[in-house]
Amino acid sequence: MNRLVPLSLLAVAGVAGVSGSAFATQYLTVEQAQAAIFPEASSFKPVPLQLDAAQMKQVEKLSGLPARSVSWRAVAAYKDDKLLGHVVFDEVIGKFELISYAVGLQADASVRQVEILAYRESHGFEIRNANWRKQFVGKTAASGLVIGEGIANISGATLSCAHVTDGVRRIAAIAQVTLKK
Repeated sequence: MNRLVPLSLLAVAGVAGVSGSAFATQYLTVEQAQAAIFPEASSFKPVPLQLDAAQMKQVEKLSGLPARSVSWRAVAAYKDDKLLGHVVFDEVIGKFELISYAVGLQADASVRQVEILAYRESHGFEIRNANWRKQFVGKTAASGLVIGEGIANISGATLSCAHVTDGVRRIAAIAQVTLKK
């Protein structure tokens, strides 16, 4: 009888451990993403990124998407005293779970690099592939940041592709409105 209790507890623990979040993978920390996007940077400084009502309308017009939030987490990357660009952090829903990602932006608001920080879905993790993420490089809110018009879809990751692409387009618009030098 004593053997049945541990086995049944083990079985319950095993079943309880299987959930949507069992597939969650943390690929990069915020600090690792910053360093991957701007390896030449000597420092990163938080940037207060708050949109006012007029800026939110501009973002919506540029991106074709709701601005979604007035407050965004961003850092500026510097090499000594020279601004290299910015990294903006965001999360979008995949199919059911959140995808955490970072968008590196050049000083002209074009996309420098996209990094996936955490992926929590059971399918669609292929969006982390370097070749898919490279499609964003050099694009702006007004140029090619749409699935089928500059960004390829991945079969089995359709919602993840669409939602990350929309998120990057939104961030590119935010950068154009607030961060472009």
